[in-house]
Amino acid sequence: MFVAPGLIALLLVQTPPSKPTDPADVPEVKEEITVSATRTDRRLQDEPVRVEVIDREEIEEKALMTPGSVAMLLGETTGLRVQTVAPSLGAANVRIQGLRGRYAQLLADGLPLYGSGGDSFNLLQVPPLDLGQVEVIKGAASALYGPAALGGIINLVSRRPTAAETEALVNVTSQAGLDGTFWLASAPVGGRSWSLLTGFHGQRRQDLDGDGWSDLPAFARAVVRPRVRLESDTGRAVFLTGGVIVERREGGTEPGAVAPDGRPFAQDLDTVRADVGMVGRWVSGRRLFAVRAAYARNGQQRMLGDVRESGTRQTAFGEGTLSVPAGRHTLVVGAALQQDRFAAPDLRRFDYAFTIPAVFVQDDVTLGSRVAISASARLDVHSEYGTLVSPRLSALLKPSAAWTARLSVGGGAFAPTPFTEETEDSGLSRLAPLTALDAERARTASADLTWSRGAFEVSATAFGSIVDDAVQLVTVAQLAIGAQLAVIGAPPYTAGLVNGPDPVRTYGSEFLVRYRRGPLGVMATHAFTRATERDLDADRRREVPLTPRHAASLNAAWEAGWGRAGLEAYYTGRQTLDDDPFLDVSRRYVLFGGLVERRFGRLRLFLNVENLADVRQTKTAPLVLPQRRPDGRWTVDAWAPLDGRTWNGGFRLAL
Repeated sequence: MFVAPGLIALLLVQTPPSKPTDPADVPEVKEEITVSATRTDRRLQDEPVRVEVIDREEIEEKALMTPGSVAMLLGETTGLRVQTVAPSLGAANVRIQGLRGRYAQLLADGLPLYGSGGDSFNLLQVPPLDLGQVEVIKGAASALYGPAALGGIINLVSRRPTAAETEALVNVTSQAGLDGTFWLASAPVGGRSWSLLTGFHGQRRQDLDGDGWSDLPAFARAVVRPRVRLESDTGRAVFLTGGVIVERREGGTEPGAVAPDGRPFAQDLDTVRADVGMVGRWVSGRRLFAVRAAYARNGQQRMLGDVRESGTRQTAFGEGTLSVPAGRHTLVVGAALQQDRFAAPDLRRFDYAFTIPAVFVQDDVTLGSRVAISASARLDVHSEYGTLVSPRLSALLKPSAAWTARLSVGGGAFAPTPFTEETEDSGLSRLAPLTALDAERARTASADLTWSRGAFEVSATAFGSIVDDAVQLVTVAQLAIGAQLAVIGAPPYTAGLVNGPDPVRTYGSEFLVRYRRGPLGVMATHAFTRATERDLDADRRREVPLTPRHAASLNAAWEAGWGRAGLEAYYTGRQTLDDDPFLDVSRRYVLFGGLVERRFGRLRLFLNVENLADVRQTKTAPLVLPQRRPDGRWTVDAWAPLDGRTWNGGFRLAL
């Protein structure tokens, strides 16, 4: 985690302005830095590494649709798919270009405040009201951010206070949900400013198909996050942040109901998460020194039937960098130290403490106004998985003002832990100890071409990846895999994690057309993804489950002084399903939605509908299995919405 997009987005200047009193200097510098998500302060259009930015306008729209979560904001971005991994609890992670969610690193202001990956509740616990923009880098980003970013990174950049502001957003839903979020900010005075986000979010459990199992869990969550910024005209700056999230979730069988085995099955989760982070920098001549530090603690207690599992995950992180411009080159060197810990009082076999010192170097080269190259390499010395080397090379070509092309190739690694998409739902009590696992390693490549003129923008991307030694969950009946059989196959365990014998291969394309003129904005997208892996049960290659080959969208919005109105449609193609006794392949479906917002001065009233056609997975096949899986799961995978049509509405007030 050596790149500091949060540093770049948070700090107004990378070097002292030559004319501090000239207002013409400030907007240009600010524009270049706030859109950059790499180590050097380039404008987005000049950056060799492709960084996709979700701007404040789109964030504001999605904040009216799902005020308590960024899941929809990310899930409706081309190349990203938010996948539910624990239907009973609603847990979800984000897949980047077909790679599983554990490979995506979620950052806040460039800091690992949500840990080192693998927690499928992060997306559901971050309200978007105080976000300024979201930056996405797809493909292996280990050379930029370390071994937790094998599939890419998503950086949530907070809003900068520009004046004394108070905002309140209150929302209710037709699924018995309630959101109340408040954002307060001070006016910058003498280079000092602060902001505070607080919120409460809750929902009652819902059994929409009447089978006695909760399709939507009950939850209650409180969020508090203060931020402080201290800046000077000499280029020195410090950013401080902290946060606390407390949440309770309840799922499984409804009160008074039983699972197919005739007994009730509770699936509950209590979470207490706390974090603190700091970004600092200072300038000496033409050299820029920067430091980042963070600590995050996530304590969870689960109930799975009559089994209680508790555990605490901790991440401590520190980094120092030096940036030196030299002619056409901008050289960045640095070092970092990260420690990841997990302690489970009831399951000591999964305790771990990973210490990961690392060094890195990056060289950005500008070859005239039309060509730029960025080369970086990182060396991590992992206390459990040894030496991990991550290179990345990116190139930018601008043959004309209308055309832009980029090419990126890279490699990376991922350190396995007990936390996978399957264990987020089933828990760890039936899982065998992790033994003889190797680090997962990947090679990725992508190329994109963009044409823009006037109100039109057209972009096409091709990508591919190969993941070697990908960790897969297997049951005892499938454990005849080399020497691991003797360790994992011993009772009382019914499942284990092993390195797959064959690589996971993924390739695909993304296509986007955007039109924006005056109050009208229209966007159409299409994504094709083909991912295959070894099926350890059938001993043959198969398509990776829950990876639709085709996904498309069409959005139109009209925004004027009175407010905004929008329509959207999302198509999801067929998906291969894993161990589903009802279906081998999912159905295609289309989701429709609409939003209307009316402004009355500082007051905004809004009404939104999602999934207007009421598409719901349980209309096609049951969610609950006829008998419990060996790994402990009671439900099939979620391949379509479980909540059906949902209305929500409320108000947003700026004071």
